[in-house]
Amino acid sequence: MKKRARRRLTRKRLIFRRYNYNHILRLSIRLAKSRPVKRAKMAQIQEYQEYLLDALEVVDFKLIRDKADINNDAMIFHPAMAHQIFGETETIFGYQDLHVRVLYTAGPLHIYLGVEYGSRVNEVSGGEMNADDVVATIAQSLPDGCYFINLEEFLKTLDKADKFQPFGEKIGEYTRPSDDGSERLFEIYQCDYKVQSFLKFFARLQTFILWFVDAASYIDTDDAQWCYFVCYEKYKNGDGQYQYATAGYTTVYEYYAYPQNKRPRISQMMILPPFQKLGLATQLVETIYKYYQSQKNVVDITVEDPSEDFQRLRNFVDARFCKELKSFSRAEIVNGFSKEMVREARETLKLNPRQVRKVYELLRLYYTNVSDDKEYRNYRLEVKKRLNAVYYKQLKDLKKMERHKMDTEMMRAQLPNMKQRMEQLQEEYAVVEKDYKSTIAKLNA
Repeated sequence: MKKRARRRLTRKRLIFRRYNYNHILRLSIRLAKSRPVKRAKMAQIQEYQEYLLDALEVVDFKLIRDKADINNDAMIFHPAMAHQIFGETETIFGYQDLHVRVLYTAGPLHIYLGVEYGSRVNEVSGGEMNADDVVATIAQSLPDGCYFINLEEFLKTLDKADKFQPFGEKIGEYTRPSDDGSERLFEIYQCDYKVQSFLKFFARLQTFILWFVDAASYIDTDDAQWCYFVCYEKYKNGDGQYQYATAGYTTVYEYYAYPQNKRPRISQMMILPPFQKLGLATQLVETIYKYYQSQKNVVDITVEDPSEDFQRLRNFVDARFCKELKSFSRAEIVNGFSKEMVREARETLKLNPRQVRKVYELLRLYYTNVSDDKEYRNYRLEVKKRLNAVYYKQLKDLKKMERHKMDTEMMRAQLPNMKQRMEQLQEEYAVVEKDYKSTIAKLNA
């Protein structure tokens, strides 16, 4: 506990030093217009450090299933980031003992925003400094008219939550064991963008990404090329009736492909924190794959700028599917990468050639006896050859330019020499192998 407290104190000092001092600057300007700024007055600014708070610690989220959850602090989860709401320093100024309450009804996701605090800098400073308007700051990132600031009005929507039903067509369901030994049921729906009530629901759902996905932005729901997949938990309430809680979602953009085809690209994926570590992301991706694999006009399925975590998830799902294909059997894998692997994976699973190559390398390591020096060495050389292809292409291009008497001195200076490149290559390979081994461990689990 002491170590954790020291870390919090260190972070607090850092964010105070990094804080942009907008409030202090505004105070200085206001005082300067009315009278000379006294050094003693400005020296007291440091005293307001206690009113500078880490947003990651004071913003409390809850998914509310019934009214008893309002006061159940065990249900609280905190944001992973806040810079997209409160700025780079992720700070809130002007309060002590602050709790920012961001409550969602578990199914329809109606939103309540509220603040509770012990004291505020407005009163302490005699009105010369103002605390941040936290509700207004958060509200700027929310769709118009989609939140409540009156708790009683918010709770009225909870009375109707038992009537909430998933939007769209159910395309998959699966179960997960719960802590008490019973099974939890999850269902995945593919949703129709034409339904206005769904778009209002989705506008509330995608507000989570600003707190949990870096560099996130809302999608344009007016674009008909978007396809929506939402995961819900189906559970029994206190009266024994089934209700639905929203667990996560994925958006897919369906690009046109000549002449009458499409190339779906997975864009956003968000599993809400209370539902993480349950394998929902894997099931969601597999369900989306099966949905598109059954469509003859789908060329392949791609992913838009995947994070490292999502790429590992993708590799795991693809490897599990490819293991069942004839061209990816152990007997074929040991003979090296082949066009048949690309053809079969593309026709059967809608994978693109680049991803097929990654899956091949992963499964090649899966079947490789790393205790056999020759077998393991052959594997490493093949992966490094692929990793080094860009470097050798750059060298080839430079030699071609030099044959045409072009000046390449500056371009050569930007490339590493052979020794440096070998060191870089070893580092790149180590990262790749570590990721592959992590995925293999999941395959073996």
